[in-house]
Amino acid sequence: MSHSASTQPTSLLLEVSGVKKSFGPVIALKHAEFRLRPGSIHALCGGNGAGKSTFLSILMGFIRPDAGEIRINGQQHEFFTPRDALEAGIAIVQQELSAIPDLTVAENIWLGREPKRFGFVDFSTLNQRTRALMEELDFQIDASEKMRNLSVAEQQLVEIAKALSHANANIIIMDEPTSAIGEEDAQKIFQTITRLAEKGKGIIYVSHRLSEIFQIADSYSIFRDGSYILEGQIADITREQLIEHIIGGEYDSEFAKFNQPTDEVMMEVKNLRWKNKIKDISLNLKRGEILGIYGLVGAGRSEFLDLIFGINHADSGTIRIGEKTLARHSPKESIDSGIAYVTEDRKDTGLVLCRSVSENINVSSFADISRVGFINEKQEQARTEAMIKLFNVKTHDGEQAVGNLSGGNQQKVVLGRWALLNPDVLLLDEPTRGIDVGAKKEIYAYMSEFALKNKGIVMVSSELSEIIGMSDRILVFRDGELVGEVLAAEATQTQLMKLAV
Repeated sequence: MSHSASTQPTSLLLEVSGVKKSFGPVIALKHAEFRLRPGSIHALCGGNGAGKSTFLSILMGFIRPDAGEIRINGQQHEFFTPRDALEAGIAIVQQELSAIPDLTVAENIWLGREPKRFGFVDFSTLNQRTRALMEELDFQIDASEKMRNLSVAEQQLVEIAKALSHANANIIIMDEPTSAIGEEDAQKIFQTITRLAEKGKGIIYVSHRLSEIFQIADSYSIFRDGSYILEGQIADITREQLIEHIIGGEYDSEFAKFNQPTDEVMMEVKNLRWKNKIKDISLNLKRGEILGIYGLVGAGRSEFLDLIFGINHADSGTIRIGEKTLARHSPKESIDSGIAYVTEDRKDTGLVLCRSVSENINVSSFADISRVGFINEKQEQARTEAMIKLFNVKTHDGEQAVGNLSGGNQQKVVLGRWALLNPDVLLLDEPTRGIDVGAKKEIYAYMSEFALKNKGIVMVSSELSEIIGMSDRILVFRDGELVGEVLAAEATQTQLMKLAV
């Protein structure tokens, strides 16, 4: 289908109307409308709880709607299973990477659809097909490499390749495809998406990074509280207007920054080295300060935080917090020294998804409310309620499973868990990844309040606007080295990118 098809108002690739979905008493979608033209990159926007995930799950055949219809190229479709959606030409690149680490790239892409010879998997055809697919997409990834050896960005590219390996995939859903990667790798993914649109495929693009939407999308739809609100062309809307429609209110500023850095050093890191990943890094954190660390994926930022928290042990160098020197220390010693760590992957290392909000909030501090092995349930409940209130967590109650909350609310639960321990130093790795504008602002306000109490934050972020908007000083890492220090007030995105590459 030619790119010009997108200008004809009648040629809709996908048309969804009147879709509704409830889970028991909870209405997830009151009224969803959506239109996608061939060759269009269409941003699906909305805050956490807007109904986007439910809508995408219906499109993919994971769940069935209570009402409404889905038309593809004018024909009505009903999806009973994900296979039905695939056969109708809808593929998804999911935010949560679903790779099997010990299988190769080729095996992951064609899982369950492997070419066979004499009843056995034909590996040479499998690898050949994968190489051809990678070449077509211009991805520099080895078909026979094990998934566990790839970077997160490369794994994301494999997910895209997998979605496109379904020959008839004409509608491609991209759900936060860049949330786990840096700016440079994101550009690669944007080029791929643009090429797909030029071939006439329709892209549904979901991202909480508004800068991306304005860079890559040509049209948008906004959902709020389970309902369709508005659609239009990106060229006709400003960032501020988009935010106001998403949150349903006035927009003042994306960042809530009001901490007051002092000159008093509270944590000092000297000549830290680890394997070949961290090469002689020295830095300090001052009381009241939010210290930003920027760098591309693989620069050593997360590894550096892991060393401070004691998940890994440095080969040499010292970490001093107050009067205390930490060496070959455990995470428990870090916690006892007043350090808390919100990791990059909340689902993997931050939360126990099948357990309740209350258990997740209290898990690091049960010792404070236990006597002879018994937990004081009244205290547990009081602490849970205090944290739900402090972080404005949207949940029925403390007993709800954390896995059922939206991303922003899950992140607030992680912050609540650490806030109970009253730490002095907060290590934050990508604190607002995959979180909507409203929840981001609440997290930024908490960060400012935390630092304002004469405490300190070290924040790693791949989002340039966030690093500049929330830091006091910015350190740039490249290949495990500290290559630059800039005052946030004087920093520009271009300058940071130049240092990082």
